[in-house]
Amino acid sequence: MTEENSRELYAAFKSKDSRFDGRFFVGVSSTGIYCRPVCRAKMPKAENCTYYKTAAEAEYAGFRPCLSCRPELAPGTMITPTDATADLAHRAARLLERECGSGQKVEELAARLGCTGRHLRRAFTAEYNVPPVQYLQTCRLLLSKNLLMQTDLPVHKIAKASGFRDLRHFNVLFKKQYHLTPTMIRRQKSEKEKQSETVTLALGYRPPYQWQQILDFLEARAISGVEIVRNDEYLRTVHITAEEQHLYGWVRVGNRPDKNVLTVTISETLLPALPDILFRIRHLFDLYCDPDAVYETLSEMNDIKSDLCVLGTRLPGCFDPYETAVRAVLGQQITVKAARTLAGRLAETYGTPIQTGIEGLTHTFPQPENILDLSDSITENLGLLGIISARSKTILMLSQAFVNGSIDFEFCIQPEIEMKKLLKITGIGPWTAKYIAMRTMGWPDVFLETDAGIKKALAPRTEKEMAEMALAWKPWRSYATINLWNSLE
Repeated sequence: MTEENSRELYAAFKSKDSRFDGRFFVGVSSTGIYCRPVCRAKMPKAENCTYYKTAAEAEYAGFRPCLSCRPELAPGTMITPTDATADLAHRAARLLERECGSGQKVEELAARLGCTGRHLRRAFTAEYNVPPVQYLQTCRLLLSKNLLMQTDLPVHKIAKASGFRDLRHFNVLFKKQYHLTPTMIRRQKSEKEKQSETVTLALGYRPPYQWQQILDFLEARAISGVEIVRNDEYLRTVHITAEEQHLYGWVRVGNRPDKNVLTVTISETLLPALPDILFRIRHLFDLYCDPDAVYETLSEMNDIKSDLCVLGTRLPGCFDPYETAVRAVLGQQITVKAARTLAGRLAETYGTPIQTGIEGLTHTFPQPENILDLSDSITENLGLLGIISARSKTILMLSQAFVNGSIDFEFCIQPEIEMKKLLKITGIGPWTAKYIAMRTMGWPDVFLETDAGIKKALAPRTEKEMAEMALAWKPWRSYATINLWNSLE
């Protein structure tokens, strides 16, 4: 790193500007601690500061996390689809965060991303300056630190939820890396205090965050019995498989704009799948987003109409790819409200009833296997719910794709290829394929020029004119799509 770069990073550190949060970390040689650039602790001297791209790199260099600014709350890195090597590394990082409790090997991770283990290690190290195994270790340690500081879970449960199979190994590694024992770092609680049946953690984001916008989007599409938006929070039921166990429970997500975090509360029944749950929340609420980078490209939309693009607008992802894909099929050529009604009937009839203790959360959404069980009489069964025959057959074929894994709805390195596979399913056209890619795969560069809402927002332009106009908004055309929809509200 050049002296000029160091001066620029020190100035950014000194400014405490939240735009730099998660972009780099600062190791302080005089304390042995590394911090986020927004840390409010006493400012160290410039000569004592070293700069790192990730928390993993800082820990690899021997620094331990600051207990004040808590590096585990820093937002992650946004995927930019213009650099293939960086794209691969960023997707691998998200997989490591999600799978840190599963014991998955790098070769297995590479296979999911369509490359060799050797190529993944090379690309990952080039981007993050640490090998994947070191990044994985940091993910586990920071998750355990987060749990120690924010919950009263027993240490052995924290170790297991963070991906450590052996409590002794967890204790030894934690003390070696952080120079503290787990019991020393956790917040103190009264022994008489009743153990909660929930776990609440914080997940950081880069401000600004248009929270009401994304809540309105989710509320309009909320599936009765499965999702609700209430009291400025999003709540939903969960059915997830972890280590061949079927886990059922619920999650609640709120916003703390004063802290630039979302608060995530989950039922303790979901603890064995905690990293996966947290990943799904990050994806649903687009917590990796760099709003300034998106706005820099899309701000020219405001030349068309003032406030057409709003800084801090997020791209709604999904919690359950199957649920979102089926919901997309149900929404073809009907209103959002009508599709929501059909999805609610499907959940009530073929989902799993669960007890949540929360009014309005009564069922989980059906699994693809539940729909495949109806294959011989799919049109008759779904027809009773008001779903037309063509849609029923499409949902059946979509369910088969999920079960046999022929389409990657999540971490695909080339979403365009997966969209072509989707188009081979009878009843799925370009709009549906693009919409599914935008929400389940998190593809940031989708533009829906055939969508009725987009046509209305950009009237009187033709589809061809809108598509050509949107080329200037690459690689963030999905965010342009959301902004155009929001402008109609």
